[in-house]
Amino acid sequence: MKVFLKNEESIDFCPVRDVFDRIGNKWAMMIVLTLGQTNHPMRYHQVQEAIGDISQKMLTATLKHLLEDGLIARQMYPEIPPRVDYSLTAKGESLLPHLYNLAAWANEHMRERSPKAG
Repeated sequence: MKVFLKNEESIDFCPVRDVFDRIGNKWAMMIVLTLGQTNHPMRYHQVQEAIGDISQKMLTATLKHLLEDGLIARQMYPEIPPRVDYSLTAKGESLLPHLYNLAAWANEHMRERSPKAG
């Protein structure tokens, strides 16, 4: 594992840490996976409904970060009422197989952990 975390240039730049900081939360992963399960753009409310328990504030913030990272695209249509669609970029699509593998690993191994106390 050290080989992935080692960086000769700077301790401040670590691609692995950067990726985990950006997509390591459940909402970012859920949004990318949700958009990846359709072969058409989704509107804001469709993403929110598909995920379920995400707040409007968290969805908006996470979509903004994913846009900044180039993982999703936002298309705004000049209609009344305004329509905005979200879809994965090529960069976002390239992340999907890795997220699917992580999800498969979680489904296989996280069921093994003991239930939380309380």
